[in-house]
Amino acid sequence: MAERPRVAFVGTGVMGAAMAGHLLAAGYPLVVFNRTREKAEALLAHGAQWAESPGEAASRAEVTITMVGYPADVEEVYLGVGGIVERAPEGALLIDMTTSTPTLAVRIAEAASARGLLTLDAPVSGGDVGARNATLTIMAGGAGAAFERAMPLFEAMGNTFTHAGGPGAGQHTKMANQIGIAGAMLGLIEALQYAKAAGLDLERTHAALSGGGANSWSWGAYGPRILSADFAPGFFVKHFVKDLRIALDESRALGLDLPGLTLAEELYARLQEADGAELGTQALWLLYERGEQAGGVS
Repeated sequence: MAERPRVAFVGTGVMGAAMAGHLLAAGYPLVVFNRTREKAEALLAHGAQWAESPGEAASRAEVTITMVGYPADVEEVYLGVGGIVERAPEGALLIDMTTSTPTLAVRIAEAASARGLLTLDAPVSGGDVGARNATLTIMAGGAGAAFERAMPLFEAMGNTFTHAGGPGAGQHTKMANQIGIAGAMLGLIEALQYAKAAGLDLERTHAALSGGGANSWSWGAYGPRILSADFAPGFFVKHFVKDLRIALDESRALGLDLPGLTLAEELYARLQEADGAELGTQALWLLYERGEQAGGVS
């Protein structure tokens, strides 16, 4: 078997640590960086090497993967002084799996190309469960050659892979995904709120509707968490607000008016402001429980 390329993984948070762990288990030599080293300790204990910065990690690898928080973080680790684009060796493949902006993905691709580097914007869907189980959906934008080169790594982390088009296309696809998730989450919560108000047994109702047209990934993944009052983050509210705001900005740039998306962003922003930023997206249930969703779109 051919020797596997060394991979730098930047960002070992809720999802990144699991994703990096699958690469390590698949035999990829791994060098990691995270702003908080303790979040990488489990990977280091299993043989990953530590780097002192994103740029240093990239300088020691043939492939660099990033999974950070916000577009500002993506811009800093890639385009900042001493960052990934500056220090990655010529011919390296750079894969940003953060949900970020299509415009930034294009900028990174252009800067990387000038240095002889290949890039993909490859955000994921599936949350913490998908990351742990290596069942992520991966949506990639970039050159076809870059996508083919990345496929063995993607196969270690997910089970659905789409080459959506050129630079930025992966991020546009993820925005469509987030718009769909926002609608599904509102449907899940409002259906259960209705059942509760009608005096129905919520577990029995959830089970009954799991076999019908109301079923969705969110229904199956987040319904049981709501019913057991588990609001721990599989995906942070603060990150979902970020995603919905990107989706709104991109929609407006495309001349679209999406009232469902507008409502979801307002409700999640309200939850974030009510000390919900560090909770999981299913915690929108709490806003309804407190009656603080009333008022709709302002």
